[in-house]
Amino acid sequence: MNADEVRRLAASLGAECLHTHISWVLLAGEHAWKIKQPVRLPFVDYGTLAARRRFCEEELRLNRRLAPGLYLGLDTIVQGPSGPGLGGPGPVLDVAVRMRRFAQDDLFSARLATGRLGPAEIDALATLLCDFHAAAPVAAPSTGFGCADRRRTTALAACAGAAQWLEGPGAASQAEGWLDAQAIRLEPLWQARLRAGRVREVHGDLHLDNLVWLDGKPAAFDGIEFDPALRWIDVLDDIAFTVMDLAAAGSRALAFRLLNHWLDALGEHDAVPSLRFAAAVRALVRAQVMGLRGDVARARTYAGAAQGWMAPGSPRLCITHGLPGSGKTWRSQAWLEREGAIRLRSDVERKRLAGLAPLADSRAAGIDLYTPGMTRRTYERLLQLAETALRAGHPVVLDGAYLRRSERRRAQRLADSLRVPFSILACEAPDAVLRERLASRRGDASEADASVLDRLLATAEPLEPDERALAGSP
Repeated sequence: MNADEVRRLAASLGAECLHTHISWVLLAGEHAWKIKQPVRLPFVDYGTLAARRRFCEEELRLNRRLAPGLYLGLDTIVQGPSGPGLGGPGPVLDVAVRMRRFAQDDLFSARLATGRLGPAEIDALATLLCDFHAAAPVAAPSTGFGCADRRRTTALAACAGAAQWLEGPGAASQAEGWLDAQAIRLEPLWQARLRAGRVREVHGDLHLDNLVWLDGKPAAFDGIEFDPALRWIDVLDDIAFTVMDLAAAGSRALAFRLLNHWLDALGEHDAVPSLRFAAAVRALVRAQVMGLRGDVARARTYAGAAQGWMAPGSPRLCITHGLPGSGKTWRSQAWLEREGAIRLRSDVERKRLAGLAPLADSRAAGIDLYTPGMTRRTYERLLQLAETALRAGHPVVLDGAYLRRSERRRAQRLADSLRVPFSILACEAPDAVLRERLASRRGDASEADASVLDRLLATAEPLEPDERALAGSP
């Protein structure tokens, strides 16, 4: 179909017509129809009716995974006696994806702009994406998806497409140099993750304009159907799109809340060194898209966001200190959101070492998580993961009791060895409050109860004067 035929179809339906760089969307009543433009671009080829039909079928299949209530089916557009129409006899002009219409102010981008996107919505989105990524089909290494060469080529193409929006003398060449250097540095990690099955068939375009609050829960739509290489990607790359977009929209707190919820659930902390690269590339992609739409302001915003992810990080290490129920997780959550940090929770990693999910019942599994040996293994694991994130330029907070001076000293030695600042979040509460909180705790990774509290009280070593000097809010 051409633009004139689309306008005539819209008129016959009494529909509003929206236009993107590769599609038309008709809005009428409770429904929307998405029609692919017959374009041939470097990244998409909708040039033939057969191709458009095939891609409509793919769009339906892929997007029903994350938004089954939105994607209703396919409609054929025919040339009728009075012009283009949906279905019926006549020559076939095109195919449209029929969708349930939703209010534009329910998009995550609109909700964020109007102060209606908060922790509850972000946590619900994190849960949706965790389940989706865990179940998504895995790419075989032989496919070439997710390989270093493909990632580098995609990144440099995005940089070239967004070059005019980058600010500063020689900004484009600097960005290309950074992307090239990072691709070389990250190649071993990428190859290891490909072999480990972390490249999967995911969404590929998880920015805020493709997320909607629908029927009291999140949904993701408009995933990439036109190029398999853009959706068969590392799961970290998929979540990085949303993290980048939240931060670019001025909500770094929600961005890192989402990221840490996802990391805790899936245990993907080994991918953290790739986060800055993934976020920068996706910001460049959005800058290019906004430029194609003629939205200069947003193109520049995304280009600036890309340059921000390329800038040197500010790694620093913070640990919590306190008995179970003293508020360590609450304070570390506030710290990670304020600082844009990676949090590592002893309660979560302790269970992961035991082969348990974060909310699993260890007692039902016959496992004692709080033996000295398990605690030692847990704190060693926290330091390993912390070092990885610190070396990648991220602030890190370790959410654990750290009741022994030796445990605190080991964390401080790691910070000293990497020459990053070190601090302590000291958490305290009266004994009666601790016991009340533990008795009422539900739905948390920690299973510490009064007996664990008594055991820890007997061995806890208070902060010494030199540690007190490091305690407080960094």
